[in-house]
Amino acid sequence: MQTITRHGHRLAYHATEGRGPGLVFLGGFKSDMNGTKAIALENWARANGRAFLRLDYSGHGQSGGSFEAGSIGDWLEDARAVIAHATTGPQILVGSSMGGWIALTIARDDPDRVAGLVTIAAAPDFTEDGFWAGFTETERVQLFETGRVAVPSDYGDPYIITRHLIEEGRSRLVLRDPLPLPMPVRFLQGTADADVSVETAIRLLEHADGPDMRLTLVDGADHRFSTDDLLRLVEASVEEVTARGRHVAT
Repeated sequence: MQTITRHGHRLAYHATEGRGPGLVFLGGFKSDMNGTKAIALENWARANGRAFLRLDYSGHGQSGGSFEAGSIGDWLEDARAVIAHATTGPQILVGSSMGGWIALTIARDDPDRVAGLVTIAAAPDFTEDGFWAGFTETERVQLFETGRVAVPSDYGDPYIITRHLIEEGRSRLVLRDPLPLPMPVRFLQGTADADVSVETAIRLLEHADGPDMRLTLVDGADHRFSTDDLLRLVEASVEEVTARGRHVAT
């Protein structure tokens, strides 16, 4: 494990040397860099001689900081800091769930550093369109009065959603403003995903603007997207965007 420090927080990451363009895996909300998809993709990258980076945002996994104190902007800047520190040249970003939102933002804001983009059940704007939109009026009042609401999770303990997460997330939304993606992009989405809907994936495809974007819907796949067949699909998507390269100057 390697670390850097940002704003007093130790950020943990693993970097594997190899040829470029390197791969960067960006995980989801409250996940860590030791998940099935991250490790499987690292093994594939190593077997193919490709550089690879996986990381933990602050408050996640082996990194320092408090999860409840964090926000989309914090985790975005964590990812940017580790990528800048640990990689050289354009990278292929592989973003899962919230990591898809972070990857989309990096690709929009710094396209010269992004050779290609693969998202897995991307969850852009989920703080607003997921949590906030799904809160009852009572929960919204509680959020403003106490600063937090507990939301049940299928993955363990309830999520603690803070007022800061919701309000800061509104400054990071990507589906309300232009979203240029001038690199090869592959969106992957399962039809049985209970956390991110097919409608969200289609909305993202229709909203983004790029010369080489494709959405693949996998019948019956859930949000984890981690069976052997689905992991092979992620790897094939990485190979495809690598082969196609950049088509539009930025």
